[in-house]
Amino acid sequence: MSSIPPVPGAAEPHGQDKSVGQLLSVITADLQTLFRQEVELAKAEIREEATRAGKAAGMYGGAGFAGYMVLLFLSLAAVLGLANVMDGGWAALIVTAVWGVVAAVLYQKGRARMRTVSPKPEQTVETLKENAEWARHPTR
Repeated sequence: MSSIPPVPGAAEPHGQDKSVGQLLSVITADLQTLFRQEVELAKAEIREEATRAGKAAGMYGGAGFAGYMVLLFLSLAAVLGLANVMDGGWAALIVTAVWGVVAAVLYQKGRARMRTVSPKPEQTVETLKENAEWARHPTR
């Protein structure tokens, strides 16, 4: 076999050229940074959704507590007040119905807020899809 003499300077990288190992190192570092950023984004989204869920749960708790307190104290006062005008049983039934409506309204508000809570970090899922698409076709 004959050997071809090396061209002077052909084996040495030019000023801006990088070796495959250096390129892989840069890509790995970029992917690690991207992954860390995605994790931080997911944490932020989950924290935000947990706050919203906590507020909605507070509405449920408020509805329950308000219902209890209303039935206990205001019902007694209203029943005693209406008992002066009508039979005590009818007075108690009317007062109970009024505070039942109040409790139902608070429950519905809490339920509506709870439905706006998303358990999935939407923005993170979207950026992960974009990253996967870019990884498949990095030149687009």
